[in-house]
Amino acid sequence: MKINDNFYMKLAIDEAWKYQLLTYPNPAVGCVIVKDGKILAIEAHTEAGLPHAEINALKTAFLTQDSNSILKIKNSSHEIHDFLVKNHNNFFNDCEVYTTLEPCNHEGKTPSCAKLLALLKPKRVIIGSLDINKIASGGINTLMENGILVTLDILQKECDNLLLPFKSWQNKTCIFFKMAQTLNGMIDGKISSQRAKLYVHTLRDKIDLLLVGGNTVRIDKPILDTRYVKGKEPDIFIYSKNKVFPQTIPLFSIPNRKVIISDDLFKILDYKFVMVEGVYNLLDTLKDKIDFIILIVSPKIREGINTSKSLDIDFEILHENYLGDEKIIFLKRKIAK
Repeated sequence: MKINDNFYMKLAIDEAWKYQLLTYPNPAVGCVIVKDGKILAIEAHTEAGLPHAEINALKTAFLTQDSNSILKIKNSSHEIHDFLVKNHNNFFNDCEVYTTLEPCNHEGKTPSCAKLLALLKPKRVIIGSLDINKIASGGINTLMENGILVTLDILQKECDNLLLPFKSWQNKTCIFFKMAQTLNGMIDGKISSQRAKLYVHTLRDKIDLLLVGGNTVRIDKPILDTRYVKGKEPDIFIYSKNKVFPQTIPLFSIPNRKVIISDDLFKILDYKFVMVEGVYNLLDTLKDKIDFIILIVSPKIREGINTSKSLDIDFEILHENYLGDEKIIFLKRKIAK
């Protein structure tokens, strides 16, 4: 392992986390390409159906030698793949490719990243995590069979953490909790910026079901839609023993979606990808069922409601990044051994 391997892989990891959950049902993946000690590309997979991280990075890297190349206007995976196969001129032979996940080996909606790399023949491919998907795995063998040096397990734990949501929705209902607060833990009132609201609406567009507490619905009278991104509207699960709600509350006016009012949490298992929007009481109720938490922290100190009950939950920080001025913290609950 070279001393810089961890540094470059960390750049790939950080880039991938920017698109965590937004690639559903695909995993979030980052890729960095380095040539003669110079970083040519830092890219990620941004959305299912669009080019994988490696394809985006190969395109960006190649354009560093000719920014006016026709490759610039090619956006589909197949177009980029075909162009690079025909025009690479051995450009990548002295490049090192860092990818958080083993390059895919299968031909699906997008071409195989491993087979493209095998043709481009970079000097070395450095991989963080092995692909657990039996259909897509095998990329390492393809690379090695074509004489490409492969380095494994660089920042493996950090790369594996990046895959936690993907592993969850592969095997069961994936449930994550989103909460916003100020620096001093205030949770009521208008906290998040417009940019953070846009991010939350983007998340809503990806999920199948949005779970909220009954008190939130009665007090805030929300609409819980995706109007900022004009996406699909998830079904709504209102967790409440009292089934009576005024139908004038805006969330009931959204067409073509189901609204469930129940205190039977087993019903959410009918869905694959579930987001919970709430605060401490709902977090306490669901703490044994959620896979991870997204905490949006606004850089403000405000008077207002803080934690309303005694909670005793320990978390592991999976990653932190920023959305403008606000910090996005991805957390996983620590299970006592």
